[in-house]
Amino acid sequence: MKIKKAVIPAAGFGTRMLPITRAQPKEMLPVVHKPVIQYVVEEAYYSGIREILIITGKHKRAIEDHFDRNELPKKDRFSEELEKILEEVDIYFVRQREQKGLGDAVRYAEAFVGDEPFALLLGDNITIPSCTKMLIDVFNRYKSPAIAVEEVPSEKVQFHGVIRGFEVEKGIYKIEDMVEKPRIEEAPSNIAILGRYILTSEIFDYLRVLEPGYDGEIQLTDALRLMCRDLEVYGMLYNGKRYDIGNKLEWLKANVEIALSDEELGREFREWLANLR
Repeated sequence: MKIKKAVIPAAGFGTRMLPITRAQPKEMLPVVHKPVIQYVVEEAYYSGIREILIITGKHKRAIEDHFDRNELPKKDRFSEELEKILEEVDIYFVRQREQKGLGDAVRYAEAFVGDEPFALLLGDNITIPSCTKMLIDVFNRYKSPAIAVEEVPSEKVQFHGVIRGFEVEKGIYKIEDMVEKPRIEEAPSNIAILGRYILTSEIFDYLRVLEPGYDGEIQLTDALRLMCRDLEVYGMLYNGKRYDIGNKLEWLKANVEIALSDEELGREFREWLANLR
């Protein structure tokens, strides 16, 4: 089935980015020319998706305002690109009433999704090149849910959902189990979930019966763990660049690396860095 819908959770507090996020959503932090969430919406759009639900929370009104039509008389090329996307995409918003975890946020998408497969993109992650487009290809090959994964250093497994599985072809894993933020000595592997998914509507059945897990929250990883026991779920090893903008160091890296490759700013920025003392 064609993936026509995307869900973008963007309701988190952004506590790792304080005090920057005291008055603005982390998803609106600038990365060179655009806020983070614009990269995410563009990723969905260029993957062929034309219906997007953004799940927000308190103090996130700036996200909705950003995707309103802009009446400014002069527009730069990045705003013009966004205006073109907004002409072709329907963007909807729903507010998570209480901060109860990613799994709880995803539950708000059930009415929007219906019985269709959908893309799930975390609103504070940038992937270059588009991870979602690659995942859609995996979903179409295997006709089963597909999750993007990446290899991480063993000391970082405690910050991620981590899978256990086996390779069915190069870079594609059949997932047998997964655990949210395990201790290093208990991690089943160093292959971590990175925040891009193609899921089927069955995920809502598993979310509905979940009890709070890690940190007292409804964890999407726990629902996926149950799903793996009943359905085939695959992991796609992503070898591109992924930036977690919920982390200050990654936010800085994203700005530097994306600026260096930018056709407008890259040359001068590179020269400035080379002369930096």
